[in-house]
Amino acid sequence: MSLIAFLGAIETGLLFGIVALGVFISFRVLDFPDLTVDGSLPLGAATAATLIVNGMNPFAACLAAMAAGAAAGLVTAWLNVRLGILHLLASILTMIALYSVNLRVMGKPNQALLGEETVFTPFENMIDLPYYWVTPMVLLGIILLILILLNLFLSSEMGLGMRATGVNGRMAEAQGINTSTMKLTGIALSNAMVALAGALFAQIQGGADITMGVGVIVVGLAAVILGEATISTRTIILATIGCVVGSILYRVVVALALNADFIGLQAQDLKLVTAVLVVLAMTLPGARQKWAKRKSIKGA
Repeated sequence: MSLIAFLGAIETGLLFGIVALGVFISFRVLDFPDLTVDGSLPLGAATAATLIVNGMNPFAACLAAMAAGAAAGLVTAWLNVRLGILHLLASILTMIALYSVNLRVMGKPNQALLGEETVFTPFENMIDLPYYWVTPMVLLGIILLILILLNLFLSSEMGLGMRATGVNGRMAEAQGINTSTMKLTGIALSNAMVALAGALFAQIQGGADITMGVGVIVVGLAAVILGEATISTRTIILATIGCVVGSILYRVVVALALNADFIGLQAQDLKLVTAVLVVLAMTLPGARQKWAKRKSIKGA
């Protein structure tokens, strides 16, 4: 694999690390299976791309994309909390609705950003390095900032209440925690982060497309599970770092598999490689425990 391909895998891994952190909040912290992300990622991309084309500053466009993603998350959580719709069904309903919303936002199936200023443009002018070095460096700075802010939030009183809601909602309610508010806030935050990833993705790829969110939830879950399989999740800091590591690891392994000529895999095998990686990540920890237990029995 060439250096540019490797840096491309790192870049995509860092970008989808933001998605993985969003999925971590809904899937692990709140125990809320949320498929809205398949719609909120293109929503963030569509919002940012449309605003940038219409002259808005790209940084402000990213904030607007996060607000749009948070609104989508609020709809999902509201359907579940206020109307009593099963969380999985509520998220599917929102995801389907977002397809039409995204078409409305862009006014067409895709929106090009060729020649437009992006959040990466000032850094490309500032740092005298090729773009394939600058983009991963900027993404690394963004994800470090997100990790710091997210860990501060999850360690705050509200963050602890959110974690308690995910572990045992009834017990949290008995302790005076408003679990409905926690779910609304958490799912909104999760989708805001995914929408930010979509906004950055559109600026890196040179445009937004209505189909760019297909399968995002699987990629996010794969990153979370791979992170848990490779890094201890004893603390919330390690768990969040694990999401980013899992995302990078996932992208590097996929790139290695697709670039290994002797295996014979091609670009259209990406979904197959994803499925195999998720299966391995979910089964390897159990197999490792069984092997360790068998070894200890033999030693005794």
